[in-house]
Amino acid sequence: MTPAVNILKKQKQTYELLQYEHEAGAESYASEAAEKLNLPVQAVFKTLLVELDTDELVVALLPADSKLSMKKLAKACGVKKAKMADAQKVQKVTGYVLGGVSPFGQKRRLNTIIDSSAQNQSRIFVSGGRRGLEIAVTAQVIERLLNASFIDLKAL
Repeated sequence: MTPAVNILKKQKQTYELLQYEHEAGAESYASEAAEKLNLPVQAVFKTLLVELDTDELVVALLPADSKLSMKKLAKACGVKKAKMADAQKVQKVTGYVLGGVSPFGQKRRLNTIIDSSAQNQSRIFVSGGRRGLEIAVTAQVIERLLNASFIDLKAL
């Protein structure tokens, strides 16, 4: 199993695994998961790695159909600028391939911020650590295990 699933098992958390056949040409991994698993896109959260102007990396979780506001994220982190992290850096730091980056079980523990809309969902779906694998958990499990905070991250 993936490091993400192993962490949830080790911490004795309640979760559900959902699998689907990933297609190589998919434009958005999170949107593909929502479509193939017949889930509401606002409940499927993508895991993005963002680099702050301090060179610190931060994990941002937001719904598949939303765009990340770099201004809101930068402000929440107390910096002036933020940008998407380079793909190679993402893979090196997390240990996961793009499209399979889970907030759980990353090589290095990073500050994690969840879009506040997650609090309106009974559970959310995040990558299970590989393409085609989703984990259903409550946002509170993510908050507790990763010491995450809830902030409005969506661009208007």
